[in-house]
Order: sequence, then C-alpha cells, then structure tokens
Amino acid sequence: MCGIIGYVGEENSVNYLIDGLEKLEYRGYDSAGFAVINNKEIKTIKTVGSPQLLYEKASKIVANIGIGHTRWATHGPATLENAHPHLSNNGLFAIVHNGIIENYNLLKQELLKKNYEFRSDTDSEVFAQLLEENYNGDLKGTVLRTISMLEGSYAFGIICNDYPDTIVCVRNQSPLFVGKSEDGTFLSSDISAISDNCNRIFRLNDREIGILKIDSIKVYDSEGCRIKKTEVKTKIKEQNSNKNGYEHYMLKEIYEQPTAIRNTLTEIIKNNTIVFKQINWSEDVIKSINNVRFIACGSAYHAGMVGAYLTEEFFKRTAKAEIASEFRYKNPHIDENTLAVIISQSGETADTLAALRIAKQKNAKIISIVNVENSSIALESDSVILTKAGKETAVATTKAYSAQLAVIYTLILHLALITKNIDNNTAKLFIDELKSIPNKIEEILANTKSILELSKTISEHEYICFIGRCYGYCTAMEGALKLKEISYIPCDAYAAGELKHGTIALIDDNSLVISLSSAKETKSKIQSNIEEITARKGNVLKISSEKDLADIVIPNSLDNLYPFLEVIPLQLLAYYVANEKGCSIDKPKNLAKSVTVE
Repeated sequence: MCGIIGYVGEENSVNYLIDGLEKLEYRGYDSAGFAVINNKEIKTIKTVGSPQLLYEKASKIVANIGIGHTRWATHGPATLENAHPHLSNNGLFAIVHNGIIENYNLLKQELLKKNYEFRSDTDSEVFAQLLEENYNGDLKGTVLRTISMLEGSYAFGIICNDYPDTIVCVRNQSPLFVGKSEDGTFLSSDISAISDNCNRIFRLNDREIGILKIDSIKVYDSEGCRIKKTEVKTKIKEQNSNKNGYEHYMLKEIYEQPTAIRNTLTEIIKNNTIVFKQINWSEDVIKSINNVRFIACGSAYHAGMVGAYLTEEFFKRTAKAEIASEFRYKNPHIDENTLAVIISQSGETADTLAALRIAKQKNAKIISIVNVENSSIALESDSVILTKAGKETAVATTKAYSAQLAVIYTLILHLALITKNIDNNTAKLFIDELKSIPNKIEEILANTKSILELSKTISEHEYICFIGRCYGYCTAMEGALKLKEISYIPCDAYAAGELKHGTIALIDDNSLVISLSSAKETKSKIQSNIEEITARKGNVLKISSEKDLADIVIPNSLDNLYPFLEVIPLQLLAYYVANEKGCSIDKPKNLAKSVTVE
C-alpha cells in the first residue's frame, strides 16, 4: 500500500519526485524517500514521516534521473532503515516497491548463505539483493530473471548505476503507469501523480516490463518480447485539489457531498428516467439474475449493505453484502445467474480485486462502482459505473461513500423497473425524492452548531456504541467506523435488536449509545431499545427526523433513503471529536487511502 514515482529527463528529477510523492501520500505516510544517480553514484535521501520533510534534505541535490517512494509499513516499523529506496549491497541497484513479496523469507535465507547483508526488515530489500546476485550486465534480462523468482504482488521502479539514463519498471497485481512529457519520462503508482506533467500515459499490465529513457518508453512482456501499448485517456485535471479555506480536507469533502451526489445522479438520471449506457444486457439476462452480491471493504462494504437491503425490497432477489477479504475463502456458491456488484473508491483495493476475479471465474455478471476510470477493477469488470465524487484526499471517505450510495440506489431501481418489480409511478416518486437528497444534506450542513456542541461530550465516555435497524444498521456501521478511524476512540455498531443478546451487558453510566431512529417502520422498536439503555443508566445521543425523539434532527425522507441523511451528522461528529482531540484527521495513524495489499 505504498506509492512510487520516477522521472528521467532534462530537468532536475528531485522536484518532480518530491511533488509526486506528496500527491501519492494518501497511499502511505509512514516514511518517504528517493534515490538518484548523481556524479556516477546512487544517492538516497529518506525521512520518517511526510515527503515534505525531504525538501530540506534534498536542497543541494541535482540529478536528471531518480525514483521515489512513500511507505505504508507492512514488514518492519516506520524507520529510516525500512524506508525506501533500498540499495543492493554493492550499491549498483536502487529499488522502490509497492506490494508484498510472499516468498521473501525463503529468498532471504538463500541470500544470507551467500553472505548478503540486509539493512532493513522489509520484504522489498530482498529484490535489490537478488538483482545484484543475478546481474550479468544485461539490465532487462536481469530484471526478468529476478521477477520470475518472486511470489506475490509488486510494482517496482529500478535504477542501476551502469545505466545512468534508464529506469526499469515492472508490475504484477499492483498498479503502475508510465508517461511521456516534453522534457522526460515518468512512472507512478497513480495516474493522478503524473497527469499534470504528461501528455501521453500508458498502463502496464501484469508481468510487463517498461524501459524508460529521456525520449522513449519501451514495454516488453514477461518473455522479453516488445509489445505495443494503447494510450490511456485521462481527464485534463482533477478538481478540488486544495482545501479552499477549510481546516482539513475531510471537512471540505463532507461539505462537497451534495455536489458529488448531484454530479453522480446527473450522469444517470435523464429527463426523470434512469439510463445506464454502461449496462448492455438484455431484459432476459437481467431477469435471469437470482442472486446479488455486493462485494467491498470498509465504507464501501457499508454502502453494499445498504444495497443488499434495497435489492431485497425493490429488485426482489436474494442479496448479500460480502466483505471482500472473507469472500475469497468461502468457496461462494455463485454462478452465471449471480450479479456481483464490486465497490471500491480507488478501484485498486487488493482484496476486492481478488474477489472480483473469483466471481469472474464462477461466471458471475460483474458491475463495478468506482471513482477512478482507469483502475484495475474498472478494467476487469463487465460494466463500470463511475461515481462523480471528484478527488477525495482525506483517508476517511465521505463524499465517495455518498456517491457510491447514489449509484447503488439508481442501479437497483433500474433493475427493478426492467423486471417490473416496481411500477413507474412508484419509481417516479422515488426518483423525485432521491433528487431532493442533496438539498436536504445542505440543510443539515447549514445547521451544525448543535452537532458541534454535542461532540464535545463524546470523548468523555469509556464505551461508545451505534445502533440502528434495517438501513439504519448500515449507517450505524459507517458512523462507528468514521469515529474510530479518525479519533481513535474504540466503538462498535450493532443491529439494535441484538443489544438484548449480550451487548447490553456493557451499558452503564460511562457508556454512550448513538441511536438512529428516523425510519417510520423501525422507530418504535428503536425507542424501546433506547428505554432499555436508559433504564441501565446508559447515555443516549439520538438522531432522528422527529424532533421529539432527537438530539440531532434531520429532514424527513423515505425510510429507505435515510442512509444519505443520517450519515452526515455522524461524519461531522467524528470530525469534531477528532479535531477537539488534536488528531491527524486527514492522515490517521496506521491508515492509507488505497489498500493495495491483501
């Protein structure tokens, strides 16, 4: 879950490297570093923490070739020794790596027998030493021979002192892009880190190797045969790349949710009719679907939970949300009549991508919901529906989550209309209410004073739990995740009916329960749960559309649309609590935005 960058060209590579690492920092910010070839020698500069710390260390370095890395720690803690790039023992090679080498320990033991010394705890350093062991003067051949020894996922950037004008890159199950600008050539884990500089960008596929020089990009397959690449189409520029006066990106992105939902719905709803040009299945094919699985991780999984409830209600099919990292071990019973809805903000989530491939092997129909057009998940899906959330910088997702919900609601409604499980009048009423959701979110965001005041007491409690029923349970899960990931307060979420089956034993006067009780169908049952909590001296913070039942009031809506509205105060509560505690809100400890390791 790391970011890599590289440049070879006419300009000073250091400026491009550090700028690229700052753009890639969402992929990991435990440590950062870069290596350049300077005066016929490879030099490395590293730091623990943000890439911004590299500027002072690098102020006097000038070199026209280099590779850089920002790390999310897997093997070994965040130290200078474990920071990338890693050098071979003889100093001939420097490498940066994203991914995990699964057989690194076996390879390391063989190298130790040959008197190789290791300076780090990482799996990545093994690759640098293997390059030295296999080197025969042929750089491309050495890299091909070395990667054939590896098991696992990787994207590598490599420089060699014998080839001071060349960067070699290679990938397997980890994203990697190469690009050409007027003054040189780039490589990166993420297209957004180089798109401002490059006028042509190409995506490497698994087991492909790129040879980058100032004026050329040559790509070869795993057998060393030259292949022709198709240029990737990119948007001109990502919008919303600064905080626009907000203290944190997360707060800015919370306030951007109405726009993200509107933009997403505008692409789908035309003249009050749902149109998915990406889905070209016939009516008979859609009617043959008898099983729907929503497969995702983290917040995307919570969006999938909403989708599962909605599918059963509207599309009238068996539906289930699956945690991607568990799905792969279930030997799932799916077939050609299964629809697998794959959800990922980045489109590179490793566990979700692995689950997608299992679903494809079992002939399931695949629709992916992603925010990144050229991502691995998008490229491997039958149909791709893009959310229009724009760039999301904060690690804790907000607007991307809401945009995912917008796609899920319209997708299920679309399928239900085709199969005539709902009539046109019902659909019209639902679409009208769905289109009003951004306005109602703006209403919540315009009146946040009470949410801010209530947040000041949350961190005083020793135990916090979120409860809801049906759709409210999905939102409770998302609210608990938001609070724990940016404020570091331990908390849980439960289907409210489960309190009586054990969890209520944790309730006392030091605990806080945050309840979601907007939906008319479940309101009375939630109220009963609240009474059970207060009878045991527990504290309750109530979110509801009914003023008499609420500490935080949200606008009225349809029962099945409250996930859009109830999540907003939960996001704000998490933000305000974390800010009060002085936490690193946009870059929470131990987390990264794009999880590209399993």
